[in-house]
Amino acid sequence: MTATSTLQVRVRATTYEAQHILGFELVPLDPATALPAFTAGAHIELHLPGGLQRSYSLLNDPQETHRYCIGVNRDAHSRGGSRYLHEQLRTGAVLTIGAPRNLFAMDESSPFNVFIAGGIGITPMLSMIARSQALGTPWRLHYAARTRQHAGFLDGLARYQGQPGAEVRLNFDQEPGGQMLDLNAVIAAMPAGAHVYACGPTPMLDAYEKATASLPPERVHREYFAAKEAAATDGSYTVTLARSQRTLQINPGQTLLDGLIAIGAEPTFSCQQGICGTCEVKVLEGTPDHRDMVLTDAEKAANDRMMVCCSGAQSARLVLDL
Repeated sequence: MTATSTLQVRVRATTYEAQHILGFELVPLDPATALPAFTAGAHIELHLPGGLQRSYSLLNDPQETHRYCIGVNRDAHSRGGSRYLHEQLRTGAVLTIGAPRNLFAMDESSPFNVFIAGGIGITPMLSMIARSQALGTPWRLHYAARTRQHAGFLDGLARYQGQPGAEVRLNFDQEPGGQMLDLNAVIAAMPAGAHVYACGPTPMLDAYEKATASLPPERVHREYFAAKEAAATDGSYTVTLARSQRTLQINPGQTLLDGLIAIGAEPTFSCQQGICGTCEVKVLEGTPDHRDMVLTDAEKAANDRMMVCCSGAQSARLVLDL
């Protein structure tokens, strides 16, 4: 099964995990059929009514092939995805999903893993914790939420308490006596050679990037679930589609994706914020104005691919492999 393939699954169970957080267990329509394998940190895309596609991290043990588990926060600014899942999706319903993809892979050679989660950012960490346990790699989790009532999946984390090599530290900054998680202290306390992973709201990840600035970049990992900057809408450049031999003009106020959709040539896309990697396209000529949170600095500097949902052009012309 390729990354662009889809399959159907059934919602076997819906669970209340915390205030505004629901858990969904998805299973094959045929119980005798295994789901495609995934690695720790992977996500799947849910194809929802109205053409919506939304990405959610897989939180269960990667060794499981009989189910996928996701956690969904009810976003007050939802554009339809989380609202539909919380208000309309019912146990027993059939969903179309994409094959697992991983843009937040865990380095399995690390001697120690440090996980930092803010709110719903706990979801990819849960699969990483399960994988660390399977590998026998010691780990430490720092889980920050406003209150205990806002922290999902605490029951699952509780089973690790007291196990050798496992450490769970909870931080509730809006409870009496609570304080914001001190990321500088967290990083300073990392064992030698440890890898660190973070997922959470943008302000937390901004602070995380500053706190880890002196660490070797190969040991620092993060995943955003919201855009860090606005999509490029400066326009005034042309785009040539190499395969279809079509050229279009992107005007001010218009995104590259808007222009592609207007001529019926849009690639596959999902989040429209540059955080899921679904809309990645090869760049054959020109210099993109990268606005995504998927590519590394080195990958952006190479200028050989871009996320067309949010990125634009620094050059007057782009040639894309479309």
